[in-house]
Amino acid sequence: MKRNEWKKNDMYKKKKMKYGSLVFGKENFVMVKYYQETNEIWEDYAHKNTLAILAKNMSNAMVFDSDEVPNDIVQIYTEVSVSSKSGWVETFCMVPPYEENCKKNRISVISTLGASLIGLSEGDTLQYGLPGNIMSLKIKKALQSKKAIELEIPKESLDKIISNCEENKLTLNK
Repeated sequence: MKRNEWKKNDMYKKKKMKYGSLVFGKENFVMVKYYQETNEIWEDYAHKNTLAILAKNMSNAMVFDSDEVPNDIVQIYTEVSVSSKSGWVETFCMVPPYEENCKKNRISVISTLGASLIGLSEGDTLQYGLPGNIMSLKIKKALQSKKAIELEIPKESLDKIISNCEENKLTLNK
């Protein structure tokens, strides 16, 4: 499959989304946007494509106050269990990029897998992998952490993200 065909095929397209779009708490939404904007590393073309799809899906996301986000949503610091039809099951924690540690099952929110899962909910499915090795994953469990997201980003970046969100008709209170 050629690179330009990947977008047409959209192998990362969500097959089923319980809430119809991605769901975020305000702090999670802002932090994921910030991590996307400051990320300078692409693992490969599939990773770049996944981040582009995430950005597109975030433009239609539902954004809530953090205490109003449903408990079954994959957010930063959520422990996530996914499974495939073949019986493969994996559990890991979604973390900010600077806390990623694959040996400790801590997956970055902007890694290929993390960006494919963030904002989805328990029961949602997605296609994940490279052409010829795509598997269907289902989110079996999303266990929220008590650890709170703190907005530790420069004010000018925060203002830019919020103004871009307002242009997309998302409601984020400053």
